[in-house]
Amino acid sequence: MTRPGKRPGPPARLSREAIVEAALASGDLESLSMRELAGRLGVAHSALYRWVKGREGVIDLISEAMIDRIVPADPPTPENWREWLARLSWAAHDEFLACPGYATRISRPHRHTRGFGKMRDAVVSAFTAGGAAPEAAEQSWYVFGTSLVTWLGAQEQRLLGDAPVRFDLFLDTMLRGLPAEEVPTYGARPARVPGGAGSSRDAGFSGR
Repeated sequence: MTRPGKRPGPPARLSREAIVEAALASGDLESLSMRELAGRLGVAHSALYRWVKGREGVIDLISEAMIDRIVPADPPTPENWREWLARLSWAAHDEFLACPGYATRISRPHRHTRGFGKMRDAVVSAFTAGGAAPEAAEQSWYVFGTSLVTWLGAQEQRLLGDAPVRFDLFLDTMLRGLPAEEVPTYGARPARVPGGAGSSRDAGFSGR
């Protein structure tokens, strides 16, 4: 019996950890429904909604758990910041791809959760430890985060082809080019040359 004045809480068998583990064990986040997840947890469909609002809430919980697993416990230093980022990247590779559908899901445009805020702060601190100024460290995070999740999503969907893909080469190439420079060497917009490539008007397009 519930004591007067006290609202009943969620069933004892439910917890954030239990929801995450059941979702990860489903084998495919892309097709996982709330009803299926409730069945896996052995609770009523309505009871699950007392913990999360819907599939997006489940993905948020998974993201928080994933980020906790992949961000190294030790802080980056001026001596090890690239090696620190490599450890984070390989952990993301292993954890994200072990959960079918997750890398694909986060490689698409989505709102960033508290978990990804933690990852962002950690990665920015790594680039700062590497000597990057605040703005360059922030821009380097955008390059790093976007490149990493896009690569993993493409690898999961086999968009990179059937040949074996070398995550180590991808990672080495990316980290050698980071942090971003305040004045890009190769990324600056080239000057327009009359009649040259890059001008639709010069190329003969009327725009009509």
